[in-house]
Amino acid sequence: MAKRLIPCLNRVLVEKIVPPSKTTAGILLPEKSSKLNSGKVVAVGPGTRDNSGNTIPVAVKEGDTVLLPEYGGMEVKLGEKEYHLFRDEDILGTLHD
Repeated sequence: MAKRLIPCLNRVLVEKIVPPSKTTAGILLPEKSSKLNSGKVVAVGPGTRDNSGNTIPVAVKEGDTVLLPEYGGMEVKLGEKEYHLFRDEDILGTLHD
């Protein structure tokens, strides 16, 4: 069983952020109230190569919080955790506080 996955080329390994389903006081939140499809970047590939052989690096780095498309990506399960593998160009943007 693999313990770590290093993506190839321009792939990005993301752990999706699951919004809380209830508040600390125990009030249940509706599913649509805080639905933002986001995740934390766990690992990134080295990037792709252009026609002259130069490496084009991936736009995000490990630890970034990113906005993900509603559909797409490949589901990967490592041990007990679930991750998603996206291409760099599929990621919509980075989220900042």
